[in-house]
Amino acid sequence: MTDAQTLHPAEHRGLRELQAAARHLAGHWRRLASRLPGEPAELLERGAVTARELAAELRGQAVAYDVEVFPAAQLLGARGAGLRGAGDVLLERNQAMRAAVLDAQHVTTLLGYLSEIAERRGDVALTTWEREWRERFETLETDARATATSLGASPDAAIEPAEPSALGRAGHAVAMGVGTLGEAIDRSALGRMARGRRVSGAG
Repeated sequence: MTDAQTLHPAEHRGLRELQAAARHLAGHWRRLASRLPGEPAELLERGAVTARELAAELRGQAVAYDVEVFPAAQLLGARGAGLRGAGDVLLERNQAMRAAVLDAQHVTTLLGYLSEIAERRGDVALTTWEREWRERFETLETDARATATSLGASPDAAIEPAEPSALGRAGHAVAMGVGTLGEAIDRSALGRMARGRRVSGAG
């Protein structure tokens, strides 16, 4: 067994965070896959499977280094996915998909960070494992970003509620109402500023 003392304290925390982030992505993307049609659903389901594979392998790595990633990190990841899923009720499809890109970006960046620490310790095995997974998530992140961007080709569909249920439609209507109110306030403020400039110029 690898001596746990060879790990930097930052790695202990980082590996726990990675477990939570992977579980969060798996839960959030699986939930979104059931809500978003077509290409986004296929990508999200593939990403959820990939994140579950990472979480499973990470548990094995953690055992080798005597690092405990369960149950605190597991619970944190599941709770995070649940909270993000609840927030999706208020989002449009394009917004939900763009938020999903951030999930992948988080995991990719964290894997890169951890691999740098492991390399500086001279841990070739862990460095290699983390870099291989970073490459997989970089690809996933790139695909997710491309999918999110492509939604702009069908803007009417892109602004449909991410949650198709009655609750989702209601939440989306609330969000749209808030957005409309904000636009009205902005227009009113700009109008006052323009009138102020005209008055100032006239004087």
